[in-house]
Amino acid sequence: MSERRPTQNVQRESLIEGGPGFWPSIIELPQHLTLSALSYGVTAWLFAVTGPFLIYVTAAQQGNLSEVEFNTWIFGGYFICGALSVPLTLYYRQPLLAVITIPGGVLAGVALTHLSFSEVTGAYLLTGILVTALGLSGLVKRAMAWLPMPISMAMVAGVLLPFGMGMVRAVNDAPALSLLTFAGFLAVSLARSVAERFPPVLGAIAVGLFAATALGDADWTHMRFQIAEPVLVGPAFTLAAAAELVIPLALTVIAVQNAQGIGILQNTGYQPPVNAITIASGIGSFGIGSLLVAPFGSQSTSIAGPMTGIVTNPMVGKKEGRYAAAIVTAVLWMVFGLFSPMATALSRMLPPSLVSLLAGLALLEVLWSCFHAAFRQKFRMGALFTFMITVSGIRVFNIGAPFWGLAGGTVISLLLEPADFRELVRSEEKSALDGKL
Repeated sequence: MSERRPTQNVQRESLIEGGPGFWPSIIELPQHLTLSALSYGVTAWLFAVTGPFLIYVTAAQQGNLSEVEFNTWIFGGYFICGALSVPLTLYYRQPLLAVITIPGGVLAGVALTHLSFSEVTGAYLLTGILVTALGLSGLVKRAMAWLPMPISMAMVAGVLLPFGMGMVRAVNDAPALSLLTFAGFLAVSLARSVAERFPPVLGAIAVGLFAATALGDADWTHMRFQIAEPVLVGPAFTLAAAAELVIPLALTVIAVQNAQGIGILQNTGYQPPVNAITIASGIGSFGIGSLLVAPFGSQSTSIAGPMTGIVTNPMVGKKEGRYAAAIVTAVLWMVFGLFSPMATALSRMLPPSLVSLLAGLALLEVLWSCFHAAFRQKFRMGALFTFMITVSGIRVFNIGAPFWGLAGGTVISLLLEPADFRELVRSEEKSALDGKL
């Protein structure tokens, strides 16, 4: 034991963890690019360009973004994140996928109803700066320790719930199209062998597109081949935008998205570079991503949650070779972002009811996991208040409900559930003590 302690101390003192390096991963990549790695890599890509993309489409519609603005958003969110994921994954030889946050897209959609695209972009840049400062200060882990995951998950559930409700309303607005689309979702879900490799929402998309065409609800005459021509969005820094978006976005990156991805990696046997991921959310690869994608109108970057779960599946192959599946996903993201005008043109040809239904279907698993994490055992009263406040949509001092949900739920939990907080503090102190041994 005594021989290992100096090495552990050196690792603790390092600002960013080291990894196996680029060259060994590049050399061994071809042997790990198996059919399974390709299949799961494509599946993770399909998830990212179906559910999350549909959420961004809905957010863009809420904010009345122009076609050029939305194309730019998607280019930044997919092409640049894919380009950042490749070096991260190769250097650490772990599936480290950089993505723009899904809850961040929802928050942006709400903000765009009363803020300009430039104001929202300015808030993105300020978020990157804030996360940078938190990462360098070492406050991130302490902040995460004092913000219980059930309360964070309750906030996310409250933010995403309207998309689930929109799915139900879509059935009322367009019964035939919606029921046929839902039947496609059920068909893939019930075929277990197919559902293991392809997301059921893909079946819903295929049936929905066919049904919309057959029913005359989709117009394909404007579809054309086009490569992205992104434009930089000039940021505008306003107190209203900063107060509404910066803290919720930073909390989403640190306490929600990164925590999910790190947990998935740990549960599948990896030792993720926690410090690197945390600091990188501000200044490293992920953080540079935040500062790089922001000028294109894309929200903050983080490590992927559900997509990480897909590419770390044991069916991909040996643990040391699963990074190949993440490389496949990242490259396909870059292709999708490069041809973003075709994707956005397709989305605008579809009826709003179909988009709402597909977005709701894509978020079913996410919603369930949020509710399960929020109300499972501890901090249930705080999580309940967080959820109710977030769903209420209140605005105080021009700050949106998600922030007040987190703040209010935490205060309620401190008052009514002190034992849960004491247990959380003891657990953190024990973990810190174990780390010194």
